[in-house]
Amino acid sequence: MIVKQKKLNIGVIGAGSISGSHLEGYAACEDAVIFAICDLNETRAKAAADKYGATKVYTDYRELLADPEIDAVSICTWNNSHAEISIAALHAGKNVMCEKPLCKTMEEAKRVEAAVNESGKLLQVGFVRRYASNTAVLKRFIDAGELGEIYYAKASTIRRLGNPGGWFSDSERSGGGPLIDIGVHVIDLCWYLMGRPKVKSVSGNTYRKLGNRSHIQNLSFYQAADYNAELNDVEDMANALIRFENGASILVDVSFSLHAKSDESMVKLYGDKGGAEIEPELLIVTEQLDTIVNINPQIDDRGFNFQDAFSNEVNHFVQSCLGHRETLSPVQDGVEITKILTAIYESAATGKEVQF
Repeated sequence: MIVKQKKLNIGVIGAGSISGSHLEGYAACEDAVIFAICDLNETRAKAAADKYGATKVYTDYRELLADPEIDAVSICTWNNSHAEISIAALHAGKNVMCEKPLCKTMEEAKRVEAAVNESGKLLQVGFVRRYASNTAVLKRFIDAGELGEIYYAKASTIRRLGNPGGWFSDSERSGGGPLIDIGVHVIDLCWYLMGRPKVKSVSGNTYRKLGNRSHIQNLSFYQAADYNAELNDVEDMANALIRFENGASILVDVSFSLHAKSDESMVKLYGDKGGAEIEPELLIVTEQLDTIVNINPQIDDRGFNFQDAFSNEVNHFVQSCLGHRETLSPVQDGVEITKILTAIYESAATGKEVQF
């Protein structure tokens, strides 16, 4: 007799914009059911519940976590609540997928890691670019030794006019600006593909020169639901040099506002046998017969497919909860990336290199 596997009942905490990508992923996952949605704004929570067929609606995440029918949760709230809700969820016996960044501070990150160890439950950090199909292809090349030892990476995520305002520009809720919001993605992607080396030192700079540029006309940009042009105490731009114990390094710069010709997304890695670009599109560089060769992999998505990556991430989380596979982004990686991000901010504030 074939026993049908129980579907995972999912609760989504936070019904803001990023929750839509989680919800679309769960809706497409055969082994998951969108069971409950929680948001401080009940109208928004009900709208999401109606759209995705959720059985229950909550305005207090504690009540959702007390529901014994819920197996796992996605945390899609402000950054300053990630640690608190993750810890409560783990102690309530729920598996957790927490949006990036894991949290704002190292103290919080260590508390979350301790809660994972104490509870024995899973926490998957929302490093969505690890789950993109082009990343998976490049990872296979790297694991097969095609790039050799990767000793240098550089990444840029430049928005010339892209401060979303709202909680994104409120450091109390966000923990910072473009570095912690979009820089986290490319730093993690480089670090992951480089084999997750142990960080040795960080030197960083942050700048607040242009503000949110709300006066700009004739050019639209994404604005948060609670956009307020008067509230903005985060950096416009950040850059950093990150060194690792194995001698490798990452050079990164990110911005919400910058006098740049155009927006730019670029991630490049360099090894002693070959190199690769993964943003804006996957490209591999190597040598054959004493000739430099550029390889264009023939795959469906050479660039970052946003929703497909989220669907892959959600499905991977569900399968990990069911015990079929291991997460690609465990809590320990969230702690290490938090260590790097907070060190960049510390270095920028003190004007000194932070060493570990």
